[in-house]
Amino acid sequence: MSATAILAPQREKSLLRRHPWVFASAIDNIKGRCNKGDTLDVVDSKGKWLGRGAYSPDSQIRIRMWTFDKNESIDNVFFVRRIEQALRLRQRIFDPRNTNAYRLIASESDGLPGVTIDIYAQVAVLQLLSAGADKHRDKIVWALKKLLPEIKVFERSDVDVRLKEGLEPLVQPLSENVPENVDIIENGLNIRVDIATGHKTGFYLDQRDSRFAAMRYAKNATVLNCFSYTGTFACYALKGGANHVTNVDVSQPALDRATEHLKMNQLDEQKCTMVNEDVFKVLRSYHKEEKQFDMVILDPPKFVDSKASLNRAARGYKDINMYGMHAVKPGGLLLTFSCSGLMSADLFQKIVADAALDAGKSIKIIERLGQAADHPVLGAFPEGYYLKGLVCEVTE
Repeated sequence: MSATAILAPQREKSLLRRHPWVFASAIDNIKGRCNKGDTLDVVDSKGKWLGRGAYSPDSQIRIRMWTFDKNESIDNVFFVRRIEQALRLRQRIFDPRNTNAYRLIASESDGLPGVTIDIYAQVAVLQLLSAGADKHRDKIVWALKKLLPEIKVFERSDVDVRLKEGLEPLVQPLSENVPENVDIIENGLNIRVDIATGHKTGFYLDQRDSRFAAMRYAKNATVLNCFSYTGTFACYALKGGANHVTNVDVSQPALDRATEHLKMNQLDEQKCTMVNEDVFKVLRSYHKEEKQFDMVILDPPKFVDSKASLNRAARGYKDINMYGMHAVKPGGLLLTFSCSGLMSADLFQKIVADAALDAGKSIKIIERLGQAADHPVLGAFPEGYYLKGLVCEVTE
């Protein structure tokens, strides 16, 4: 017999809206024995059944909901059904001849809280970030291989959020002979992904549409690509006809991979300069030198880890955008992004507008960008919307 979580009075409203999280403060008590990651039923204060979820005793998000269907068991068939549904959506989105790398499972938004699966050609990279996801590793891998028999699986559960779940970081192959580097195609471009040690699961698939937008705007432009990582924005810009791109990143191995990407796509290496320095320092020095570009791309790492850090992060975003605008020629473009889920789109726009005032510039927002279509946002889970981007014309 499974355990049952009984909610405090008036705390069932979010579950009635099918939001997938139950916070510790919403739970009155738990009947029955329940270990970390176990499945338990959730009822309201009067005993009405609401759903079934995974128990996370170490997390403030105490229960992550698997299902709101009383007849649905959390077994092998459940995981096959969820992954198959997600796979159908991705097959509608992508032509595999043009793009063979995509996010197959976007955690809560695909009905599998704490589970991320990215597909890179014939390799699936799995992240299990919650106690429930970790508990069902074998079922998830079994379901994935049933639906994609040729796939090799590699786990990259090395994200700090696992510590909040009482779980240790974990990196391991879950199939034999998994390559550390995988060559993929994205919008016809060739990209080499380091699945073993690269950022996230190896690559930023969520910025696919933004990279394509950069290509559209890059014709005859000089481009400054800040936080360039492995230089894929640069490849798109050069493919779009940019005259020159400057990649700036603190990681020399990432810049070395960026050079490799130029060669893989037969792009002119003479049209790309690699700068291995801190972006903030580089932007300040460019401001002093009055060095400017036709287009500046700002794609920084996540600045916001918690609500407590939001004000500090806002200052960081304002600073980087102010100096980024100084680096844009009058009439040029700024492509600026925030991947911080706790940073709302409205707040991000306000910060960018305030940065323009501080820089003595005027901006026009000509396009809004966001996470690619394989990173959907569940209607009941607006927290799934995290990547915000603005394309701004910058004038004096």
